[in-house]
Order: sequence, then structure tokens, then C-alpha cells
Amino acid sequence: MASAAEVAAMRRAVELAARGARTTRPNPTVGAVVLDAKERPVGEGWHERPGGPHAEVVALAAAGERARGGTAVVTLEPCAHTGRTGPCVEALLAAGVRRIVYAVADPTPQAAGGADRLRASGVDVEEGVLAEEAQRVNARWLVAVRLGRPYVVWKYAASMDGKVAAADGSSRWITGPLARADVHQLRAASDCIVVGVGTVLADDPQLTVRASSSANGAGPGALTPGAQPLRVVVDSHRRTPPGARVCDEAAPTWVATAREVGTGQDGRVDLVALLRRLHGRGAQQVLLEGGPTLAGSFLAAGLVDRVVGYVAPALLGDGGRSALVGAGAGSIGDAWWLQLEDVARIGDDVRITARPVAREA
Repeated sequence: MASAAEVAAMRRAVELAARGARTTRPNPTVGAVVLDAKERPVGEGWHERPGGPHAEVVALAAAGERARGGTAVVTLEPCAHTGRTGPCVEALLAAGVRRIVYAVADPTPQAAGGADRLRASGVDVEEGVLAEEAQRVNARWLVAVRLGRPYVVWKYAASMDGKVAAADGSSRWITGPLARADVHQLRAASDCIVVGVGTVLADDPQLTVRASSSANGAGPGALTPGAQPLRVVVDSHRRTPPGARVCDEAAPTWVATAREVGTGQDGRVDLVALLRRLHGRGAQQVLLEGGPTLAGSFLAAGLVDRVVGYVAPALLGDGGRSALVGAGAGSIGDAWWLQLEDVARIGDDVRITARPVAREA
């Protein structure tokens, strides 16, 4: 059973892993802490970029000889294969650690088996410490590997009474400039931005990442110009106008039609097939930005992994357009329940982050 020092070290490792969330794609986000023989932290690290040293190697380098006889605490099972870097298992054995504590087993066939290799070499190994927290910080990679589809984040901006547009269809701007800047952080962390053709026809969005400071001030989260996410328009019958801003040269665009992707039961684009196609193109995270009907279809199909809602201090009342269409609950027992993860004030608005809870059969 993990000691209090090991649990604390794992909590720190999860924090460290989060630092690489934007820079490690397509690799997992991993953090590591090394404790010496008296369970004192002597080294820490995280995986920063593909091709760079893994978290365990960074932490071991910081610990040096103090790692001998100690414990390595890692958010993901140490790898046992040689890729662009050597296997972490061999680095751990060479460092002389006596114990390994990790949170989540590696689900990839090529990298799995590290725990067994360590046990066979006489190292004490424990799995599952703070597994839920570690899975959450590495959800993008884990969902893509386990399910063969990208991790889907549904983002919306609404009034306090849940309306994304007024009765006349106007929606700019419900939220303030800091909240809108925060959305660009979400876009920058995603491989694809997905909208329905209705949103293109109504709002003519460009759907690009624009450089700006972090919503909470300049710093590590500040955006810098770089590769733009793929813009995907879900357009069953190819109604996207050739002159739409989403079709400009600012970023790559895919207008996904039912004829090209396949047709679902509702006669529209098959969303499962769409995500598989995006996964085949290397996408690990999708930002679903609109509109309410497409969001309802994704939710009803069980394809939403996280919800990020920006709520403005405004009321639109009767006639306004709901944030969600086509996935209504007939009774409170049929509601789409969410597990709250975070609530933050962004300027005058509030950002709520949650994940769907599995519905009971």
C-alpha cells in the first residue's frame, strides 16, 4: 500500500504532467517524482515534447545518486520499448531504485510490460495510486489509444439561463474578451475544431487560433503563433458556401459530407465514422464548438468526453436559442448529469468544466 509520502509525490507528479499538456502531442503527458530511501523528494520531471527525455529520465537525472534505494513515482507505467528515446525501465534499473509506484497502466502494446520487467528484476511495483487524477490529466492520449477516436471537448458560451443566442439569432458577443481569449487556449490545445454547417451559415466563423495572452495574464499559458488546428465542418449535404471564412487560407479545412464519411441512422454524417477518420489523420483531441444541434448529436451518441461552458451574467429569456438541441431529457431522471471538475471566474464570466457521467441503463 502506498505511503503518505508516495501519495503526495503522485499528486505532485500529476501537477507536473499537466505542464506538458500542450507540447507532448502525440505523446502522453507524464510526470514523475523520485523519493530517496527516506522518502524525501530528490528529483522531479515531466515529459515536455516528442523526442525529448521521458519524465522518469528527467526526474532521475535531477536525483542523481540519491535515487539509489529510493522510489520512483510516475503517472504512467514506465515504458519497456525503445522509440526515439530508450526504455525508461532500463533507466530505472540502472539508477538502482527499489520501488516503483505508478498510477495508470500503459495501454499500448509496444510500450506496455514495463511493470512486469521491473518485477522480474526484483523491483517492488505498485499500480493504481491516484489513478483517476492521472487519467484525467492524460485523458487526451488515453481516450485516443483505448477507443481509437479523438478525445472530444464540447465548448459553448451561454447566458445564465442557458441561451447561446437571442430570439433574432444574434450571439456576438455573449461573453467578454477574456473568456474569448480563453477559448483560444482550448483551440491551441486541440488538433481539430468541429462545427456544424448551421453555425457556418449563421455566423461565418473563421475558427483559427489567434495569438493572445492567457486569460489570467501572460505566462506559460500565453499563446504564440504556430500550426493551426484542422477546421472541420460537418455538412451532410455540402451547403458550405465556397466563400465562407472557414474555407480561407488561414488554416486547413475539411468539409465532411455524408457521402464521403458515411451516413448515420438520422441520415446525417455518421459521427462515429467521422471521429475514426480524424483519428486516422492523427487527431487526438477535438474541440466541438457548435452548434446546439451538432452538440446534441454528439452527446446523444456518447461522444462527448468533457464539457467547457462559459456563462455570461446575462438573461435572454423566451425565444433565445438553447445551448443544446436534440438531446432533451423528458424527465429529471433522464438528465445528462456531469461530474464537476473546475469552476473559474474569467473576467466577468464564469468557466465551468465538467465531464459526463455514464447514464444508467
